[in-house]
Amino acid sequence: MYFPGMSGGGGGGAQTAGMSDQEAAMVKAMQGAMESCPFKTVISGGMGFALGGAFGLFMSSMSYDTPMSASGQQLANLPLREQLRRGFKDMGSRSFSSAKNFGLVGAIFAGTECCIEGYRAKNDLTNGIAAGCITGGALGAKAGPQAAAIGCVGFAAFSAAIDSYMRMD
Repeated sequence: MYFPGMSGGGGGGAQTAGMSDQEAAMVKAMQGAMESCPFKTVISGGMGFALGGAFGLFMSSMSYDTPMSASGQQLANLPLREQLRRGFKDMGSRSFSSAKNFGLVGAIFAGTECCIEGYRAKNDLTNGIAAGCITGGALGAKAGPQAAAIGCVGFAAFSAAIDSYMRMD
């Protein structure tokens, strides 16, 4: 089975024209690492973590539209320093929670898609749909078989929509 990034693939000699042997070897090693499934998984998980953190921070900052806090106390009656402390603590915990979730989804999807692409030796819409189904099913599996099936269909449909839009000419 061939996975992207494994040695034995095509040459790429035109990209290394005019380089010394050491530079060409370094370029080839870097390209191999960037095309490998573990690297893609880690990068996607890290980028998902960063995006999820920013999204969670934004969404949690917008949730303070009422003067009542979660415990039912009047947030407006607290001193300013306590209001800020509670607000920042809540924003941090919500941001971290979103970051973990986005990172997990990104890592599972990218790793699964890369493995499917390596197994099939094709880069087409089917890889993303299958990876979306596996990701959605895995994330919904804790809630039971019906949730896993709905997650599979939902993630597969979303992946198909995004992939087909990105592949339009």
